Amino acid sequence: MRARRTVLGAAVFANAKAKRLAIRLTKWTGKSPDYVHPKHLLPETDEQYWYLPHVAPRARLLDVGCGNAMHTLKAAARCAVAVGIDRSEESLRVGRRASAGPRPGTVALVRGDVETGLPFGDAGFDTVLCMDLLEHVHARQAVLTEIRRVLRPGGALLLAVPNRATTWKRRLERAGLFHYSDPDHKVEYTFPELEAELDRGGFVVASRYPSVYDTPLVGLIDVVGGVSLALYRRLSRLRRRLAARYPEEDAGFYVVCRAR
Repeated sequence: MRARRTVLGAAVFANAKAKRLAIRLTKWTGKSPDYVHPKHLLPETDEQYWYLPHVAPRARLLDVGCGNAMHTLKAAARCAVAVGIDRSEESLRVGRRASAGPRPGTVALVRGDVETGLPFGDAGFDTVLCMDLLEHVHARQAVLTEIRRVLRPGGALLLAVPNRATTWKRRLERAGLFHYSDPDHKVEYTFPELEAELDRGGFVVASRYPSVYDTPLVGLIDVVGGVSLALYRRLSRLRRRLAARYPEEDAGFYVVCRAR
């Protein structure tokens, strides 16, 4: 048991180090002027950017917890107005540099702490994007309540959160190891837990999309992306096919939500 725990712990440590290395490699190898994860450098596809078909041409979109605004800018190419909000000024500066060139629609990036409220009026947005945010915050119900407030009737919440019940994560949990995909995560979900969280916030899941197959080799795959985006793209496609075939092993949940 001790030997197994040691081996699994070493794998977790290596994956964390590999992820940070991959982010640095994208800049060191000239793939990006900034330190970004290789997944943000892949060409736009309906699978990778699953939410884009749900962004209407005349929509007003809000990206809650936008980080460096990669998703905000993807959506901005399809909608009338895209607003991103994040508490990290450093991340927003990356997004502002990326948005400096010509692009369709209007982009605004705002600094703010989403856990203390959204500085926007009621029903001001047609679509809200919330990618990999809920797992990082404590006041999740407050965030969901605010998202519902700023959404117009009939609007959509496009949400991505991690799955904590894959085989790899359950193996780590049984060994008594930290089993979340990021040390900063406050929570990860099973799908019923996610549905319950959304229900408390006034939302219901309307549809679901696969993300990628969870694997203990994720760190190595990230490093591959820092070196070769072409090979990383092929591996990402394989992981998406496996996630669609084995949804219980899906690393995350991509869901379209409607107000209940």
